[in-house]
Amino acid sequence: MRKITLKTKGLSTKQYSTLVLELNLVAKNWSRFGAKITVEGKSAERIISWGTRKHDDIRPETQN
Repeated sequence: MRKITLKTKGLSTKQYSTLVLELNLVAKNWSRFGAKITVEGKSAERIISWGTRKHDDIRPETQN
């Protein structure tokens, strides 16, 4: 297993959310080549859940 740490400075909240969603897209697309990539970070799970929902999806926004 290899680990990469990204340290960001000066990102707005929206830019951080977009970065997390972009990394999630990379992880999904690379999975078909056998690479298992996980995105971990501050609120990453919540951002991915919110950012990948469909228009008519009624999932709760907060999960306990």
